[in-house]
Amino acid sequence: MTATAPAEPRERRLVISGWAVTSPYGLGRRSFAEGLLARKTATAAVDPAQWPVPYEDAGLIPGFDIKAVLGRKGTRSMDRATGIAVVTVGELLEDFGQGLAADPEKTGLVLGTSGSVQSIMDFTKDALTGEKPYLVDPARFPNTVMNCPTGQSAIRHTLKGPNVTVSGGSATGLLALNYASRLLRGGHANALLAGAAEEFSVQRARLERVADHAGAEADPLGEGAALFLLESGEAAREGGRRVLATVLGSRFRAFPETGRAGAALSRCVAEVLADAGVGPEDVALVAPGTPPGQLGKQEESALEGIAGERIAVRPLVGDATAASAAFQLAAVLAHAGAEPALVDRLALVTALDRDGTVGATLLRLGRPRGGRGRPRLPPRITPRTHAHPRPEERGIYPCPRHRGR
Repeated sequence: MTATAPAEPRERRLVISGWAVTSPYGLGRRSFAEGLLARKTATAAVDPAQWPVPYEDAGLIPGFDIKAVLGRKGTRSMDRATGIAVVTVGELLEDFGQGLAADPEKTGLVLGTSGSVQSIMDFTKDALTGEKPYLVDPARFPNTVMNCPTGQSAIRHTLKGPNVTVSGGSATGLLALNYASRLLRGGHANALLAGAAEEFSVQRARLERVADHAGAEADPLGEGAALFLLESGEAAREGGRRVLATVLGSRFRAFPETGRAGAALSRCVAEVLADAGVGPEDVALVAPGTPPGQLGKQEESALEGIAGERIAVRPLVGDATAASAAFQLAAVLAHAGAEPALVDRLALVTALDRDGTVGATLLRLGRPRGGRGRPRLPPRITPRTHAHPRPEERGIYPCPRHRGR
C-alpha cells in the first residue's frame, strides 16, 4: 500500500515567474531564445592571442567586457565570473522585479558556481612572485572565494534576503533551484533568484583539457549564466507576474562509478514522476545534459522510456559546467514561450556530473509572458544597460527619508 501526500494548494505551489540569460548567443533572453530555437551553434573559433588555451573552439559571450556593460564604478577588481552573474541578476530584476524592492530583506539569491579558477591561480601567482611589501592586490582576494559572485550580485542590486552559493558540477543549476525551493517553503524569503553562472578562462580550459571525460574527447567549453525568479503562485499573481512554469519536484542521487550513473538517474526520474502523480508518457519536453562518452550513454538509457521532444543544449553552447543545467532549464522556457501547445504540459530536465551526481527536475509549463504565440521578448541588451543605478532609481528604498542619497 502506498500513501499519497495531499496535493499542495495551487496558490502555494512554487513557480518560476521570470528568467534571464547571459550566454554565448549574447546578452539577454531574446538572443538566447532566437539562437536556441534556430538550433544555431554558438561555439566559434578562439582567438589564441587573447585566449592561449588548448581548445580551438569555445562558447564565449560575444564581446563581453565588464566595464563596457556595467560601467567603471565598482568593477576595477571584478573578475569575469562575478561580472557575468551581476549582469544576469540585473537583467532579471529589471524585467521581472516589480514589487520586490518593497521588501528587500525577503528577496534573496541562490547562485550555483564552480568558483573562478583563474582568480585563484592569478592570486596565488602574485603571492609568490609579486614585489614587496604588498605582494598582492588585496582588492582581488574576494574573487578567490566561491561565493564572491553571489555576494557581489546581492550587494550591487541590494538583495538583503538569503544569500547562498552552491556547487555541484553539471547539476549545479538544478541543485540551486532545489535549495531555493527549500528556503521558500521554510519561510526564509518571499522570492528568490536561483540559477548558476560559469566563466571561460585560460586556467579552466587547461584543467578541463586534462580532466577525465570518461574516455571521450572533451567538448568545447562554454560560459554564461541563467537565473530564475522563484516564488509562490500567489506572490507571482500579486506582483503581476505570469506563471511561466510550476516546479513539481526534484530528485538527486550519487553514483560511485560511471557504469551506475544510468541506474541512479532512472531512480531520480521515477521518483519525481511518481511524486507528481504522472507517468513517463505524460512528459512533453526533455532537456537532457548530454555529457560526452559513457555518461551520455548512461543518460540515454535512463531516459529511454520517457516520451517527449528532446532539447540538446550542450552541443550548441558548449560545456558550461556549473551553468549547464541552468541553460537547459532556460531552453525549456524558451521552447514553451514559442509553442502554445506546451501550455500545461510537463517538462523534465536531467543532469549528470562526472564527479558522481545526478539529478532530475520536473516542471509543469505555464503561459509565456505576452500571451499566445511567440513571446514578446525584450530588446537585445546593449552595453551600459546594467550600469549600476542609484538606489532610489531601482526603487530599493521606498521610504522618503532615503531619497536623494
